[in-house]
Amino acid sequence: MGQRKRLSADARKEANKTIYFAKLSNIPSSPRKMRLVADMVRGMEVNRALGVLKFSNKEAAARVEKLLRSAIANWEQKNERKAEDGELFVTKIFVDEGVTLKRMRPRAQGRGARIRKRSNHVTLFVDTLNSKQN
Repeated sequence: MGQRKRLSADARKEANKTIYFAKLSNIPSSPRKMRLVADMVRGMEVNRALGVLKFSNKEAAARVEKLLRSAIANWEQKNERKAEDGELFVTKIFVDEGVTLKRMRPRAQGRGARIRKRSNHVTLFVDTLNSKQN
């Protein structure tokens, strides 16, 4: 590895030490349905967000709840302490479109209709309130 690449890799590693996130890839539901759940918790305090997700009727809410618990655990692992009540917030959450499986469904008179089975990727960032202001 060259000197320039090593310097940029070290800078990237240092920057990642202060970023606390979790990713969930290839979820077999449409991004539109997942964004409805992501919009519910964006900017919330994590304990309140966990409560909202737990009592939501949407199927995607269970997946986002598990992802949020993972992001909290990542924060606790990097900071070597437990998160206190009201300390952590969902700073960013976004849903990207994943691969689309294309299938055919038989229709009348020998025709075929296309079915698009969509998937998505969710990335969730948590941080403390004072870090968010910087």
